[in-house]
Amino acid sequence: MTYSSLRKGIILAGGKGKRLAPLTKSISKQLMPVYDKPMIYYPLATLMLCGIKEIMIVSDPDHIGLFRKLLDNGKEWGIDLQYAIQQKPEGVAQAVLIGEEFIGSNNVAIALGDNIFHGNDLISILRSADSWNKGGTIFAYPVSDPENYGVLKFDHSGSVIEIEEKPKKPSSQYAVTGMYFYDNTVIERAKKLNFSSRGELEITDLNKSYLNDQLLNVKMMGRGIAWLDTGTIDSLQEASLYIRTLEYRQGLKIGCPEEISWRQGWINDNQLVKLANNLSHSSYGEYLRRLLEFKIKDPLSN
Repeated sequence: MTYSSLRKGIILAGGKGKRLAPLTKSISKQLMPVYDKPMIYYPLATLMLCGIKEIMIVSDPDHIGLFRKLLDNGKEWGIDLQYAIQQKPEGVAQAVLIGEEFIGSNNVAIALGDNIFHGNDLISILRSADSWNKGGTIFAYPVSDPENYGVLKFDHSGSVIEIEEKPKKPSSQYAVTGMYFYDNTVIERAKKLNFSSRGELEITDLNKSYLNDQLLNVKMMGRGIAWLDTGTIDSLQEASLYIRTLEYRQGLKIGCPEEISWRQGWINDNQLVKLANNLSHSSYGEYLRRLLEFKIKDPLSN
């Protein structure tokens, strides 16, 4: 499972997590556990599955140090992790401006820190989007409560003609997920955005910029993929149960950065053994050792 991407990645792990209060009174929601690993592992693993090795984590001043303590510089996993502070939660699109120097002349993928993706078709969809070098790519997913998301509006031919932010009367069930792929024009597009009535630079407005220029690629995520938004107490518990059920049944971990790095060839067997030994008293460390012991085949669904 080797794949190399020239795209850089940004994980937005800021925000107050108000819907998870009081749990988030002293800790970032992206550091909270989703079954057996911190939430931040899942979007990190998703970007790594795309072959993205240079990743910036954006968080607030109170928690950025905790992310550094947890993940360090990424070298143990064969990747390069950098960090940036978002002084105030002023929208997902602000991550582009914060990461302008980091992005440089590269294309970029932005992942929300509280979104989890999993499924057999996930890697092929992500890599297809990664190969799209011009314009932007978003992912649509059918939901039962579209009024809580950015929703796609289609014309009679099935083409996307509008993105509606949390509409009272949604025109479809297809919500825009928390994963976005952009070409380098995203920097200038983000600079032209105006703050919304919520005081934020809206990711929906950024996507509309690409849509208006006929440069927005929309990929549908179907029945073979699970998209979990862990922003509420119930959805956080549901995500943990989902991960636990699959891992317990299959004996394979979901969102395991060490395994992905090893399968990508970014770290070798000896480095994986060292990572496993550092976690020797946990079932997580035991799993890493079993990967080498049994040479478990790549399920292509981390």
